[in-house]
Amino acid sequence: MSADDKDHTFTTKFRIPRRLWDAYGTAAQRQGTDRSADLVDHVRAYVREHGNDGERAELAAAEEELAARRARKGGRPPAAPQSD
Repeated sequence: MSADDKDHTFTTKFRIPRRLWDAYGTAAQRQGTDRSADLVDHVRAYVREHGNDGERAELAAAEEELAARRARKGGRPPAAPQSD
């Protein structure tokens, strides 16, 4: 967990070739989604399929935190604009 346990979502870094990231962004945009939402959906699906009981319990807890946060904040945040 991050140093600030009150931060339910956080920004993380990973390395990816710029050209691949750009291609992913335009392909996702064409599908009507953004990269962040697609990556989070992929992580959820991966944990559901490959996670053990503890990891799936963490996923369930994270989903509850997000639902509570969105209820307080008025729903899902708008999609971030894609960079070219």
